[in-house]
Amino acid sequence: MKYRRILIVCWILSGLLFFYNRTSKPVLVPDIVVIDTANCWTGAGPYQIPIDSIGTLIRYGYQLISNTAQYLGPNGTVTHSTNGMNCQNCHLEAGTKPWGNNYGAVASTYPKIRPRSGKLESIEMRVNDCLQRSLNGAPLDSTSKEMRSIVAYIHWLGKDIPKGEKPKGSGIEDLPYLSRAANPMKGQKDYIISCASCHGINGNGKTALNGIGYLYPPLWGNQSYNDGAGLYRLSRFAGFIKNNMPNPCNYHHTKLSNESAWDIAAYVNSQPRPHKDQSKDWPNISKKPVDCPNGPYTDSFSEKQHKYGPFTMMTKAK
Repeated sequence: MKYRRILIVCWILSGLLFFYNRTSKPVLVPDIVVIDTANCWTGAGPYQIPIDSIGTLIRYGYQLISNTAQYLGPNGTVTHSTNGMNCQNCHLEAGTKPWGNNYGAVASTYPKIRPRSGKLESIEMRVNDCLQRSLNGAPLDSTSKEMRSIVAYIHWLGKDIPKGEKPKGSGIEDLPYLSRAANPMKGQKDYIISCASCHGINGNGKTALNGIGYLYPPLWGNQSYNDGAGLYRLSRFAGFIKNNMPNPCNYHHTKLSNESAWDIAAYVNSQPRPHKDQSKDWPNISKKPVDCPNGPYTDSFSEKQHKYGPFTMMTKAK
């Protein structure tokens, strides 16, 4: 009797399930949506460089960007003209990383007039500007094999970008301005937590194992970028920090808040570093960016305010 009741219950449940499946609306399984998060420009790697005479030039350019100190540093094999840092210490992954101060838009936008010099600049001029500011060194002969190789590499990276266009992810991201001034004291605390293990508590970086160049570059002091470098502007450095630091962060997976990025930039750029004569920069001073830390200016804000902000009210005053 007991088993008979169980069979009857199972029969009833089976019938109900059959009836439900016949009368209910079918359950629609939605299509799987694949979200392409790799929506920023990423440069090609060295293994994609062609194997021909042009590729040889491009490959040498890649080496110069990756291992600048080996060729142009204090003990360089070509010249002894730079501070020992590598170009890719600022232009990450040899200028290919999204929002890593990359070269994505260089070939497509140069030559162009740059307000800082007030001149029509070629890629060669732009490269030499970096060598003199970020690497606190001397310019290369524009006809030298080294310069031709660097330019060939930059052109090769940007060969698929239409002229005049700037792909998303090129250069450095513009972070929103803080509602307050960037705070070096707060930045020091965040620097100790997030940056000092690589760059050193005194900002002197870590030399490479072979003694040539830096595994982690110095962020201040005599071997770091000078006060004429692009990263000496807080907006540039904050955007760079946000999407890349601490290494190996990227724009998909960031660790620092925008606020911390601004404050760390303020702390690092408040430290001593080499000085560059900038008396000929910004011939039209009305074109100066609001965060250009060196005067003169067309407004009444101080150099300190132009260095640390708050920048929003200053942009409104322009």
